[in-house]
Amino acid sequence: MKKDDIKDISVVILAGGKSSRMGQDKSLMSFKSSDSMIQYQYKKLNKIFRKVYISSKFDKFDFLDDKSGLIIDTSNVFSPMIALDSIFDKLNEEKIFILSVDAPLLNNQTIFELINGFDKDIEIVIAKDKLNITHNLCGIFHRNIQKKIKECIKNDIHRINYLIKNSKSKEIIFEDEKQFLNINTIKDYDLAKEILKSKERF
Repeated sequence: MKKDDIKDISVVILAGGKSSRMGQDKSLMSFKSSDSMIQYQYKKLNKIFRKVYISSKFDKFDFLDDKSGLIIDTSNVFSPMIALDSIFDKLNEEKIFILSVDAPLLNNQTIFELINGFDKDIEIVIAKDKLNITHNLCGIFHRNIQKKIKECIKNDIHRINYLIKNSKSKEIIFEDEKQFLNINTIKDYDLAKEILKSKERF
């Protein structure tokens, strides 16, 4: 696969969480030059993927002129498992890149390597950093897993890690652990902005 082939794959940004630790909807917090973190992610990912979709509980995105990319999860349960089920219900994609809105520092090269690491015998490819931390919502998911997803939901299992362990999965290790920073608190938010400033200086 060449880098240009990323345009054959779509990405879904998960933006339907409660943001309970942040105390406000982190997807709508400003980030870098964008009015919101979701807008920053959308613009960034739109440059490399065929189409950018957004998974959410409702439409809260004023910057979107085209609403066809919205995937609304109407369940009253806040769960990435239910979001994945809604995604595969709506989209006809064979495989799709999944990324949480609160991980805006992910490198484009990392995205390419994750996509390039997918092969026909794999159902899920996810990122892992050198600190041995697995990033369950950063990778490629094949629609073959949807039956397992529905079984998990039926059995009230909402841990993505469980789905990964019970699927044909593959982990790719990356040296730069900072790119996987999840912005869950104000402290994380400030750290992410400092990391961006540091990268821009060098």
